[in-house]
Amino acid sequence: MNLFDNQKNEIIFFGRNEYPTFYKNKSNEIKKPIQFKFENENENENENENENENENENEKQIKQILSGKLSIVFLFKNGKAIEYLRNSNSNQKPQKIEMKKIQKVSVGWQNEAILTSEGNVLVKGESISFDYPNQFINISSLIEDPNDRTIQDIVSGYSSIYLLTSNHNVYGIGSNEYGQLGFDSDSLKFFKNAFFFLNSNQELFGCGYNQYDQIGLGKSFIEYRFNGLGKNLYTDEFTEIKSPLFENDNILDFSVTYNHTLILTEKGKLIGFGSNCFGELGIGNTEDQKNPIQIELPKLRFNEDISNYHIYCGYHRSFLYYSPSFSNLEEDLIKLFGRKEFCNISFKTENGEIIEAHKLILKYRLNQNQNQNQIEKLKEIISKKSIKESNQIFEMIYSNRIINPKLYSEIKEIINSNEKIEETMKRIYLNENENNFIIERKEKQYKFPKLILIMRSELYRGMFLSVTEDTSNKVTDYSELSNKSFQIFEYWIYSNQIKKGIQITQEIIDEIKIGIDYFQLNQTNPNLFDLLIRKFKKQQRKALFSILFI
Repeated sequence: MNLFDNQKNEIIFFGRNEYPTFYKNKSNEIKKPIQFKFENENENENENENENENENENEKQIKQILSGKLSIVFLFKNGKAIEYLRNSNSNQKPQKIEMKKIQKVSVGWQNEAILTSEGNVLVKGESISFDYPNQFINISSLIEDPNDRTIQDIVSGYSSIYLLTSNHNVYGIGSNEYGQLGFDSDSLKFFKNAFFFLNSNQELFGCGYNQYDQIGLGKSFIEYRFNGLGKNLYTDEFTEIKSPLFENDNILDFSVTYNHTLILTEKGKLIGFGSNCFGELGIGNTEDQKNPIQIELPKLRFNEDISNYHIYCGYHRSFLYYSPSFSNLEEDLIKLFGRKEFCNISFKTENGEIIEAHKLILKYRLNQNQNQNQIEKLKEIISKKSIKESNQIFEMIYSNRIINPKLYSEIKEIINSNEKIEETMKRIYLNENENNFIIERKEKQYKFPKLILIMRSELYRGMFLSVTEDTSNKVTDYSELSNKSFQIFEYWIYSNQIKKGIQITQEIIDEIKIGIDYFQLNQTNPNLFDLLIRKFKKQQRKALFSILFI
């Protein structure tokens, strides 16, 4: 399939190696973490070898890995996906999911759901159709209100699937045996699952089903009283999970499945507890663990970018994978370099090819000490690299993302590797000497570096591209935004954040919605409009809370 790029990805796997079998020459129990490879990927027939020839190389990265009882799905950032099905214990090939523009996949115990970029939701599984569990069904049209069919998110549970629409309504489909769809059933019972909550103080709490020690409390049977049930396999109260392994460390990610739990920390510790009957805890044996235990990992290729590793617990399987999440600011910087527009400094590769870049970006992304010497060092490095390697080096400098660990180690000393891109942009924002372009409004003038406007707004990029001479340094803004709304845009362009102290109103939200289209801003992650909505609701709750306690 050629979807997977080994240079840009890393997947660590441990646990059950049957139904399906990933490795025919290994045991059914992978008890220690190993590097995952698609052994049969190139055996797929009738694949168009040139299908991805012109595809953005960064799009070949893993976006999600999900594993249920019936399938294991690998979703890539280019919107394509492959899956292994459980229907055979043979050493089977991964199958391509024949859908385009897949935005998200969610896999439950007995089901699988796919959300496309067009807003369609397709589902399959035993809880959807017992006779045809491997056939996808489009359920978007089942929502009665045609104005409420824009799906924003999907989540698969044990045997049910939940949809969140753009109107903030939730719909469910599938089994309702335990009342999990949120309406009355004949017999409301506990849903066999564990639930976790991580608060702002980095304290982890768990409750729910604990038969397999997946809550990590050091005991399976929790005595408590709930509706007179007495002893049970559940706890109905959140209980803090304590361990010396969490001390002086922060939790980056955690994943919970039916019978085991994994936690990843900022210091790169992988911690697990619960069932281990197939080696899914990766500790070298199959003994269950009632308390958190650290898992010994192989050396990670992208270890210096640990915050972009993710974990997923599946059906007796565990995955740790590298999937960098580029903010729209980082995407815009990489796009700025890739377009080769408005460049003003050149570098020569080992074969004499010329690569152009932007002095302003290099000025702030390279170490400030002896900046000119750093430029010379960079020129020396580029002079020994191929055109492909050189492009990767500049993409890493511009975005501060580790695209190629080997190359990154060669440039780490000359770049601001510990500074987030948002902080770099703020330094540019605060340096008035860089503001060489004026946006004239009725009440006030706003100054910007021209290059930053080009990078962030397609409106201004088009404007500057149409100017034949670099003499214009002022433009009048004809948008009907209030000054407060324009200031939100001004700060967002540099920081991807909403400035503290800004009081959000419905009028501002309406203006921003129009302004995003007017300025043609990149609205991937994070999304300015969504952040405004969240801040607005938070301010409303705070105001209501204040009124209640006057």
